[in-house]
Amino acid sequence: MKSVVLRTCLSAFLLGSSAICGVQAADLPSSKSAPLAPTMTVWNPWMIRGRALVVMPQESAKLSIGGVRVPGADVSISTSVVPELDISYFFTKNIAVELVLGVTPHNVKGAGALAGARIGSAWLLPPTLMLQYHFTDFGVFKPYVGVGVNYTMFFNEKAKGGFTSFNLQDTFGLALQGGIDIMLDQHWGLNLDVKKIFLEPKVKVNAGLVTGKVKIDPWLFGAGITYKF
Repeated sequence: MKSVVLRTCLSAFLLGSSAICGVQAADLPSSKSAPLAPTMTVWNPWMIRGRALVVMPQESAKLSIGGVRVPGADVSISTSVVPELDISYFFTKNIAVELVLGVTPHNVKGAGALAGARIGSAWLLPPTLMLQYHFTDFGVFKPYVGVGVNYTMFFNEKAKGGFTSFNLQDTFGLALQGGIDIMLDQHWGLNLDVKKIFLEPKVKVNAGLVTGKVKIDPWLFGAGITYKF
């Protein structure tokens, strides 16, 4: 009789233990069904671009000799092709600032009443700071527009054609911009860019014998490579 009772109690204990273990196992998360933590991509606000740049002045001038305005006197300024570097910082996915860096050489000749006269040459250092809006709703195509300020510094000015001196005064100008980045992957892309700079420096030739203002107002057409950090 005692053995029967012992066997009955042992069976009940084993069945209870199995039930408890089954409940505990059911409460444990399955390695097959547990979701993996998503991989987070860290957003970086920096971007750089390298471009080949065509600088095309849209020039005109108002010149005086000895203080007397010369009717029809004008100038012609050469087009230049140069490399350009710009650095962008994004405050948000849409708002950025861009600093444009480069130098351009130009030759200046007479036009109109001064046609045929060689006047001089100069290098321009025109750092430009742009405030931009970038559109983000077109997939790999990232168009943008910008407005900013340019400060052009003239250096290595050389008089030509019998003139003894040639000087252009450093000056500020308004800049407008439109462009597009075509992203090839997360970091690399192609860039097309156009800018218009409104620039009108004062000029002196032969120590002030010839004075006036030269409206340069160049178009800047650029194409190059984008790298997003």
